[in-house]
Amino acid sequence: MLLAVTAMFAMMVMTFFDVVLRSTINTPIEAATELTRILMAIVVFSALPVVSGRAGHISVDVLDWVFTRPAARWRDVAVNVLCGTMLWWPAERVTVLAERARSYGDVTEYLGIPQFYIGWFIAVFTFVTSLVLILRGVLLAFAPDLVRPADD
Repeated sequence: MLLAVTAMFAMMVMTFFDVVLRSTINTPIEAATELTRILMAIVVFSALPVVSGRAGHISVDVLDWVFTRPAARWRDVAVNVLCGTMLWWPAERVTVLAERARSYGDVTEYLGIPQFYIGWFIAVFTFVTSLVLILRGVLLAFAPDLVRPADD
């Protein structure tokens, strides 16, 4: 979360100075859009494993009345393991795209940052999130006392 918070703070400071420079001396930060995209990816994907581990995603309880307490636990086991397993595929796809960007020598427009760095960052944190979800599901199945409930 420290990485996500640092990236969010950097984005806030950059946006502040971009607006001030644009409004006062008509000189915006040229790479602001590019940096915003990179920093937003850092914020989202570095926070994703933590949010997933804490069951902090938005969920709708439309069918909660259908599940008794033990059944709800097994539903949560299935949802966590299934989501973790399904998340593995996008992580692999992003890995392929990052390697393609590396082989093509793709760089960002203004700063010339190799795009595969961002792709690999997204892929690694997506893999970590996948593992976190699978681990959460396994812990819910075999050691539910070790997992904080989603309502906390």
